[in-house]
Amino acid sequence: MKLSDKASLKIFLDKKVDEYNQPSFIKNDPVCIPHSFSKKQDIEIAGFFAAIFAWGNRTTIINKSRELMQLMDNSPYQFILGHEVSDLKKLMGFKHRTFNTTDLLYFIEFLNHHYSKNKSLESAFFNKQSLLKEASKASPTGGGLVGEALNHFYNYFFSLKDSPPRTVKHIASPQKKSTCKRLNMFLRWMVRKDNRGVDFGIWEKISPSQLICPIDVHVARVARHFNLLHRKATDWQSALELTANLRSLDESDPVKYDFALFGLGVMEKF
Repeated sequence: MKLSDKASLKIFLDKKVDEYNQPSFIKNDPVCIPHSFSKKQDIEIAGFFAAIFAWGNRTTIINKSRELMQLMDNSPYQFILGHEVSDLKKLMGFKHRTFNTTDLLYFIEFLNHHYSKNKSLESAFFNKQSLLKEASKASPTGGGLVGEALNHFYNYFFSLKDSPPRTVKHIASPQKKSTCKRLNMFLRWMVRKDNRGVDFGIWEKISPSQLICPIDVHVARVARHFNLLHRKATDWQSALELTANLRSLDESDPVKYDFALFGLGVMEKF
């Protein structure tokens, strides 16, 4: 199906957004993991791990995320800040695809480091430094505030002493030309506010209009079909191109169309 003009494309995609941006979407998506919690920091931590694990089969992603939450006594924030060395023993052997115990222990170390000094994970992405960089418009990778924030987060995340080289592959950044699909999805969960029940909207330092659309091979395929993406590679520049075209459909909330593109590509095999 080819939609010949922007108006008809917007009508079609808005309908698909309404179809998928519903509470019924939650149970079969990794976003169900943070929805198991009510405390802000628990939502952030559970959402972060669920997003990081989000590649491959969605049932496996959800099951492994739940397994990790159970190993953290279903109180991830309390576990991150209050665990003893002996508490880490039960994490030994945890694995999800290429994410192993070494990676998990470093993630916990970083989160402990951050939350020991900050009340929210939001400041790990959007702090004074990244805001000043955006104001200077000096970013070589583009993407505005989110591009700067993702690069800042990557550098901050691996700033601790003896960070394992193997763990680098689990945190994407525009400076590595990655699509940053999983982190952009996590930011969507934390930032978008529409009272539809799926995204949380608990972060305040940026607006939904500044988000970058998560993009993977499925979303890219659908986007190219509708001429929302022309770049052949699926990389950071593709994410920027797609988002720019989605802004022409809804300037204030372009990333809502992630629901439509994902639903068409993954759920409907479009």
